[in-house]
Amino acid sequence: MLTSISGKSVIVTGGSKGIGKGIAKVFASKGAKVMIAARTEKDAAATVDEIKAAGGTADMFLCDVSDFDQVSALADYTTKTFGGIDILCANAGIFPQIKMIDMTADDWDQVMSTNLKSSFLCVKACIPNFEKSGKGRVVITSSITGPVTGYPGWSHYGASKAGQLGFIKTAAMELSRYNTTINAVMPGNIMTEGLADLGEDYLSSMANSIPLKRLGSVEDIANAALFFASDEAAYITGQQIVVDGGQILPESLEALEEI
Repeated sequence: MLTSISGKSVIVTGGSKGIGKGIAKVFASKGAKVMIAARTEKDAAATVDEIKAAGGTADMFLCDVSDFDQVSALADYTTKTFGGIDILCANAGIFPQIKMIDMTADDWDQVMSTNLKSSFLCVKACIPNFEKSGKGRVVITSSITGPVTGYPGWSHYGASKAGQLGFIKTAAMELSRYNTTINAVMPGNIMTEGLADLGEDYLSSMANSIPLKRLGSVEDIANAALFFASDEAAYITGQQIVVDGGQILPESLEALEEI
């Protein structure tokens, strides 16, 4: 299962930490050649070193994914380094918590550029490779926040993540001419470096609101991305999958007490 990943060239944006790092490491463990795209050299280099130490193949490219010139340079570098681009995992994203009363237009634009605009730019930059090879895979990291749920302070984040799901519907039709699929993974509460800083009480409370009674791991998201990127998922496009341990299912906290 999923042996089709081996030897493939993969770009993972935001791949130096959190979910992106998890995606990069899982793809590398299956034999993919992984290009880490990130803004921070220290974190990107550390992730590359971890992958290489585990016997995988990885390189890095520093760029701002909201700038098309830099994204184009990323695609060119990946093509020269790995011989092409087979899979794009557009994962880069930011989520500063700011309520609307305090949010500025620049705050809104920054999140939209990093999360939503970058998805379009990265796909656009990879199209020449998909056209040349006659096939490709795109996996977008969206979220349950925005498309399904809401949370105070994340109106801009939620809008960007809902926008990604709107984007993939038409993108799936346009990419079909290159035999390329595009799908989205929608994570729930995933244990990352940022969440760990919130403390055990907060983490325990979050876990208790999930039917499976645990936070997700970055590997849980990576495995869903891995499937969408595989040959086995060749007939799935323009779709999304929720990976949240059942978080969005209960109609109230009281419902969890009945389990």
